[in-house]
Amino acid sequence: MSNIVHVILSGGVGSRLWPLSRKSFPKQYLSLFKEGSLFEMTVNRNRDLCNQVIVVGNKDNNQLSREVMENGGVEYIDIVESTPRNTAAAIAFAAFAANADDILVVTPSDHVIVGDESYNKAIQEGIEKANQGYIVTFGIQATKPETGYGYIEYKGDQVLSFREKPNKETAEDFIERGNFLWNSGMFCFRADTLLHELQQFEPRVYATALAAWQHKKDGILDEALSKEIPSISIDYAVMERSKKIRVVATHFNWSDLGSFESMYDYLKHTGHPTDENGNMVIGTDIYSAFVGLRNTILVYTKDAILVLQKESSQDVKKIYNTLERHQSKLID
Repeated sequence: MSNIVHVILSGGVGSRLWPLSRKSFPKQYLSLFKEGSLFEMTVNRNRDLCNQVIVVGNKDNNQLSREVMENGGVEYIDIVESTPRNTAAAIAFAAFAANADDILVVTPSDHVIVGDESYNKAIQEGIEKANQGYIVTFGIQATKPETGYGYIEYKGDQVLSFREKPNKETAEDFIERGNFLWNSGMFCFRADTLLHELQQFEPRVYATALAAWQHKKDGILDEALSKEIPSISIDYAVMERSKKIRVVATHFNWSDLGSFESMYDYLKHTGHPTDENGNMVIGTDIYSAFVGLRNTILVYTKDAILVLQKESSQDVKKIYNTLERHQSKLID
């Protein structure tokens, strides 16, 4: 019986949720939810499904994941990236840390999932396919023409194509055709299967990631060697090229909370107040009033205020990128 390992990817910054999400305190650790932080929910969701945990984070905030794991009494392997190199490298590090025949269930740390029974069933199906030598991706039933997600075109458990984030017209076509799933960014595979495919399709990523792994100190990967790793997603590196890909079409409710629009929808669903015109305040109890505005979100932090139309939430990243170019401390 293979060992089932939960790999938690926690290196993301959540730039579309600025100013709430910062490099030193990204969205997965924010205490905005009744059930705890997104990271805590991710750990608890998979406790009974897996018998080992690996956390891949970064040096800017790995102390936050350490606090959660230690407070929860969860034993785990801590892998600390000295510089982010995207998901292909992050997943490779977890595979290097595991045994060859371990089944890795890879999940982001910042998603909301509702429906424990459906979730458990999907993961078990993924584990079964992984034991057969497949690399499994989990697709979410697409309920609206969302432009912020990637899509998976499928038939049965076969992946016909991966599609990047579409424009609105293309997304509407995907929904109408009915055989497209949202790409959840969750995966399941044997460690040796993934490493074999990565070495075949991206040998430089494999070799440089292995070098950084072999020269780690106290769980922290070598920075100079890490900078040699090409920054590429696991989708580009393996998923879109391997012949071993299968998809599990899931039936639980899911959101990556990747924008203020998706956070708005989730918070409203869980009872967060809005006014009669759909306006919402996040981050403060200070009395706030909206005049002549609809579906507007006001986000308050101690050093920044953001006001946006809900439908324009994908554009928040432009503000983050501008601040990053100017080396602003507002993103730290």
